[in-house]
Amino acid sequence: MHLLRGIAIRLRREDGATMVEYGLMVALIAVVALLAVTALGVSVRDIFQGIADAL
Repeated sequence: MHLLRGIAIRLRREDGATMVEYGLMVALIAVVALLAVTALGVSVRDIFQGIADAL
């Protein structure tokens, strides 16, 4: 009975689930940031290439 109570308490804890959620949010933010930097980098490269061509 004591063992079952301990298992039930562990199943009700949400610490692990919260850490997984935070991990997923950090991963999503990293992917969005990477995509934004990549897109911005291409735009900036094109601008500088246009300036270099004009010179």
